[in-house]
Amino acid sequence: MTQFWVGGYGTDMDGSAGGIGLFEGDEGREPATLAYRGTVAAAASPSWLAQHPSLDVVYAALEGAGTVQAFVRNGESSLAPLGDPIEAGAGVCHLAVAPGGGYLVASCYGDGRVVRIGLDAGGRLGAASAGDAAIDPYGAGAVADQPKTVDFAEVFASLAESQNEAPRSGLLLFDEALGLNAAPEPEPEPVVDAPSRTSHAHAAAFLPDGRIATTDLGFDLVRIWRPGAALVLDHQIALPHGVGPRHMVVHPSGHLHVVTEYSCEVFTLAAGADGRWALVAATTVSPAAQVGADYPSELSRSRDGETLYAGVRGSNTIAALRVRGAGETVETLALADAGVDWPRHHLVHDGALLVAGQRSDQISVLDLDERTGVPRSIRHRAAAPSPSSILLAR
Repeated sequence: MTQFWVGGYGTDMDGSAGGIGLFEGDEGREPATLAYRGTVAAAASPSWLAQHPSLDVVYAALEGAGTVQAFVRNGESSLAPLGDPIEAGAGVCHLAVAPGGGYLVASCYGDGRVVRIGLDAGGRLGAASAGDAAIDPYGAGAVADQPKTVDFAEVFASLAESQNEAPRSGLLLFDEALGLNAAPEPEPEPVVDAPSRTSHAHAAAFLPDGRIATTDLGFDLVRIWRPGAALVLDHQIALPHGVGPRHMVVHPSGHLHVVTEYSCEVFTLAAGADGRWALVAATTVSPAAQVGADYPSELSRSRDGETLYAGVRGSNTIAALRVRGAGETVETLALADAGVDWPRHHLVHDGALLVAGQRSDQISVLDLDERTGVPRSIRHRAAAPSPSSILLAR
């Protein structure tokens, strides 16, 4: 029996879920055996679920309440609360548990807080402490030479035209596009009267060296934190203005891929010899994606890291991207129907992609091509109330 815990939006968030649900089916049987079995733990809008690395404990972000709660498995198909909820912050929307199980990091969309919550030996939630608040790199006092969105094809063509030669590609042009080899510019003028923006922390990922990366969708930031009894900000990377970094996945090579909600792109970051992270590449999620109409959500990868999958709300599709080189090159590969409305989250499992359709009250199952990793036909759909997160049960 294969089982998945399902998080969803309840009445406090205009949804119909009554708490954490169970989605299950017989391993190796016909796909129609996959079905939603109902609520197994009452909770108010458990919109994101995360698993303890060694214990049968599940953590839920109760988004509407701004709290985090732990649940322990107390039967084959049931969960029970493990202690009381802990205050995190307004609109807590994502949880990431440290590989050693000593703490988790909660990201809060509503107030931008990034919160460390300790975990005891039994997986119970402990003390919570927030990291430094984010500062908008494009706000008042910022300088005018912050990164801007780069259309690399346009830049290549422009450079070629100016040099009276055919368009070319490669690292040289990439450096030119980013201004890495450019002559020093005059001291930039401060930006004045910058439009008001709001911090929206959205996700966290644990990096190979033990540090933590978090996204701030509202301030276009990826922030790098040092772990410890409290989160300590190490440095940050300002992405181009208005892209909206949302979710991330760590590649086996150590590269960090970040999907953007507003610009429909995947940015690739890498750590330099000095340990500081920087942007090394960017690509569109799909040539068919339309900025302002499509809003990418979850980003995941195949087990070998060769394929990335991005859910695209609006067109309700799944974009597949191929990772090449040493993990730094990402290319668009394919686009498939998600089979649901508003694919908020998805999960790669055993040659298939499970997709949570928040607005269609459904979970779809897409076959993945065994050789290429490309999403193929929609194998199955099952009803589920306002699903927003799918987690493989231990």
